[in-house]
Amino acid sequence: MWRSTIVAWTICSMTFGSDFRTPRSEQLPPPETGRQAVVSTSISQPTLPYTVGSGDILSISVWKEKELSPTVIVRPDGFISVPLIGELSVLGQTPLEIQATLQKRLQSMVINPRVTVTVVEIHSRVVYITGEVARPGAYPLSGSLDVLQLIAQAGGFTQFASRKNIRVVRSNGSTNSVPFNYKKFIHGVASPQRILLDPGDTVVVP
Repeated sequence: MWRSTIVAWTICSMTFGSDFRTPRSEQLPPPETGRQAVVSTSISQPTLPYTVGSGDILSISVWKEKELSPTVIVRPDGFISVPLIGELSVLGQTPLEIQATLQKRLQSMVINPRVTVTVVEIHSRVVYITGEVARPGAYPLSGSLDVLQLIAQAGGFTQFASRKNIRVVRSNGSTNSVPFNYKKFIHGVASPQRILLDPGDTVVVP
């Protein structure tokens, strides 16, 4: 009796043994949605093209026409002086827009004109800091810049600086200045936490 039981159990194990085995764990790939989220966050926002302002220095190059290739300064009224063309308004335009205008104006004077306009020096986008900092003065605004970053560029505070009473004087003609409390800022309790500067703004550190 017991022999037949063992034989039957052996046959059952040989026949169905593979079905009773514990399945091996498989390494599943990460969820597709997670991968897509990582890719989407790595895409940077496009940068806006630079527009010319007063005080900027431009280099105008006309191929094979050295007399028509000057280096000019944008005047406070937004105009530049170009040989054969005369006065040309460029304020608020991109170098490519100025280039297209010059090329169109020169078509009646030069055969197949090829014009290139580049910004040599930027002087129209500056911010100012005055008062109790190591190096007060004007600083270029090439991108986004906040009050704390400008203070760092100016060498930091002097020992007499009133760090609680910093003010930002806007260049838009507003009579109200924006307060900035450095001590609250570094402790994360300032509101707003970051004050971005616009061209012509002045930071006063009493």
